[in-house]
Amino acid sequence: MKEKQLDLSRRPRRFRASRQIRSLLTETQLTISNLICPLFVQEKKGKEEIGSMPGIFRYSLENLLEVCSELREKGLNAVALFPYVPKEKKDDSGSLALDPEGLIPKAVSAIKKNIPELLVITDIALDPYTTHGHDGLWNEHLGDVDNDATVEILTKMAVMLGKMGADFVAPSDMMDGRVGQIRKALDSEGLTKTGILAYSAKYASAFYGPFREAVGSAKKRGYYLDKMTYQLNPSNRREACLEALLDEKEGADILMVKPAGPYLDIIYQIRQNTLLPVAAYQVSGEYSAIVAAGLNGWLDPKKAAIESLIAIKRAGADMILTYFAQSLAKDPSFNL
Repeated sequence: MKEKQLDLSRRPRRFRASRQIRSLLTETQLTISNLICPLFVQEKKGKEEIGSMPGIFRYSLENLLEVCSELREKGLNAVALFPYVPKEKKDDSGSLALDPEGLIPKAVSAIKKNIPELLVITDIALDPYTTHGHDGLWNEHLGDVDNDATVEILTKMAVMLGKMGADFVAPSDMMDGRVGQIRKALDSEGLTKTGILAYSAKYASAFYGPFREAVGSAKKRGYYLDKMTYQLNPSNRREACLEALLDEKEGADILMVKPAGPYLDIIYQIRQNTLLPVAAYQVSGEYSAIVAAGLNGWLDPKKAAIESLIAIKRAGADMILTYFAQSLAKDPSFNL
């Protein structure tokens, strides 16, 4: 007997009937080439796992080169470098950030010498280097970070790292005018090929906690620093678009939203308002939340990671900085 069927002109489930059909009709493609791997560098020999980021390590220069070589072999195109600076080497002005013999300049030079085809992105901010943990120069009289004095230091930092071979410098400080000043300084030094990946919409987020442990950024009386005078208000959307458009006007090559997952609407809005590439940073707290839930058996961490990355890509990000990049690059089942 023929089963009774509904009289339907459309049956969208036909699009999902087999793996082959689903693959053919996939709208958002996530590949390893879309991902950028953040890596932490330390002076100490060997590697050291970060307590709040299971599976993520600080690497010595020797270990860093091994990791970078493997990542490139697996199809990853770019890494972003962040230093772990011992407390005894920090000062109020973050002077180590301008040392050409410092950890990050050495790392950039070594990677470009040994793995020249791997793109290197360097963070431009002072928080890993300062005793107070702010992204710029703290002015006691103002009771705030001094915007213009900070921009001067960051510009020198960007030029130094550009000379060392960084493919992109990435100002993450959220100071007014820093992109324009960095672009002018790079060009005046003949570094016209050095790109600027601007942290255009960086929010004052609670999701940065594990990162601050990873780079040894300071806490104040046990609490993470309040950076609301320069990082964006999580309640604001139009302001993020304003910041992004200003960075574009000043010469940024790529605009970035940070964090990614809680700000998918911001990624989408900026994507709709620029022709520049858009990046998103799936930050340490996003990573640690998924991994912790996986360790407790509450979800499948690999599936959750991929789903979260697809959501970021679907919102409009062309590239994603993510701490899952390393494990996904090594996973033969990850659909490349």
